[in-house]
Amino acid sequence: MTETNVIVIPAKAQMAQQVKRQLRVAAYCRVSTDDEEQLTSYEAQQTFYTDKIMENPDWTMAGIFADEGITGTSARKRPEFLRMIRQCRQKKIDLILTKSISRFARNTVDCLGYIRALRELGIAVIFEKENINTLETDSEMLITLLGAFAQAESESISANVRWGIRQAMREGKANINYKYLYAYEKGEDGRPRIIPDQAEVVKSIYDRFLAGASLRQLKEWLESEGIPNVAGKNEWTISAIRSILTSEKYCGDVLLQKTFISDCISKKAVKNTGQLPKYLIQDHHPAIVERKVYDAVQAELARRKAAKSPTKVASTGLTSYASKYALSERLVCGECGTLYRRCTWRKNGKTRVVWRCVSRLDYGKRYCHNSPTLDEEPLQRAILAAVNEAMSQKDTLTRKIARAMDMELSPVSGEDMSLADIEKRLKEIDQEVEQLLPKAVSEGEEACRERLKDLLGETTALKGKRAFLQEQREKDSAAARRIDAVAAAMEQLPAELTQWEESAIRQLVDTVKVLSKDRILVCLRCGAQIEQEIEA
Repeated sequence: MTETNVIVIPAKAQMAQQVKRQLRVAAYCRVSTDDEEQLTSYEAQQTFYTDKIMENPDWTMAGIFADEGITGTSARKRPEFLRMIRQCRQKKIDLILTKSISRFARNTVDCLGYIRALRELGIAVIFEKENINTLETDSEMLITLLGAFAQAESESISANVRWGIRQAMREGKANINYKYLYAYEKGEDGRPRIIPDQAEVVKSIYDRFLAGASLRQLKEWLESEGIPNVAGKNEWTISAIRSILTSEKYCGDVLLQKTFISDCISKKAVKNTGQLPKYLIQDHHPAIVERKVYDAVQAELARRKAAKSPTKVASTGLTSYASKYALSERLVCGECGTLYRRCTWRKNGKTRVVWRCVSRLDYGKRYCHNSPTLDEEPLQRAILAAVNEAMSQKDTLTRKIARAMDMELSPVSGEDMSLADIEKRLKEIDQEVEQLLPKAVSEGEEACRERLKDLLGETTALKGKRAFLQEQREKDSAAARRIDAVAAAMEQLPAELTQWEESAIRQLVDTVKVLSKDRILVCLRCGAQIEQEIEA
């Protein structure tokens, strides 16, 4: 076997003597607010790093990257920072200078992620305050610790800010964004002031919605009339119209903390569905619509949303609101309880409009055996006849409505305490408990155990009674609004309806039950029920 031969190739001496090129050095600056004091610091950082880079003969300027008035908890929201990282990946920067870790990032994950990415590219970041160079071996542990401290500081500041905002909410101080608020502008007193022309549009939107118009029909009406939206454009969105119908500001109230920020890092707004308290400021500013009209719209929105689908194969069991035909959500099969659907039959050039049970349409006679098919014109005549019979007895119906309202609003039987009485007694119990606690400490728990037990039991019972009364009061209020709306609708309508009007039927008729091919039961919203014959 031959012996292994190792040849050493010496280093080239001239390489060590080669002149080093200048390092391309960039600086990153950031301030988190637009305050004058912070802006002074921002300008000082830019001037300092410009001088420092230009005075060093081994460095050349690669740029000053500065984010003004932007948080450091998310890199995605800092355009200059991202531009700097892009230039690093394009090999245009060799070294980055920054004041401190908190200026570079207040998010530990972001901070470490970008530092590691830059290290792989051979680019160092020097934090001057902490005297750390990220290319050094022991730098990552220090950066992790200091980055965590910076993030904790940011979280502490965020918590203090949230506390201040919520304290202002408790005191009834509202901060309103007028940029997206239609029909209001900021008044001289700092509160919302009505814009008259837009206020009339809001009233029309509420009236048309209660008359049966869908959100899409409202959109088409607004655009056809050339009515500008809050941005001054003629294009309206369904969400903007829904916002007008659901915003409590139009009845003079302000509801605070509808959403909240889950954490200061992601800054994601989360809808408040009970996780945190809300604060309702009533009569905060002049109202555009009456409170009872606003409440009626909320009830109608809830009714439309909760409506059952006319077909049993709907995946959610719910239906979209059908505003074109009032009977689409009122005509019910007397046999299976399914809604009827409007169908158009065409044969030999002739058209016939009928209403059929959806269960029969979807499944044949499998679930509904005898539901009749009804022609539209005779059906409408029968319903009109029933409504006119009720309208001819307006005085009697008004008395029925008043009686129904009295029954709906009558006090709950067996309840001898009002909500005010319950609240007063709960306060008295709290005071007595506060007095007993020092006694229990000084004399021993046994001396007060029985009394504290009795007070706890009474508190539990009172809270249960309070919840029941509050629920009952909400139901009574809803019933009162419903009955009141029917009475108002009857006052506005003529004594006799001579032709079919979808909006009038929506306001007066609750359901129409199909009993047979020639008989229906018309249930009015005031509670009256009229059985009517269908004449061909």
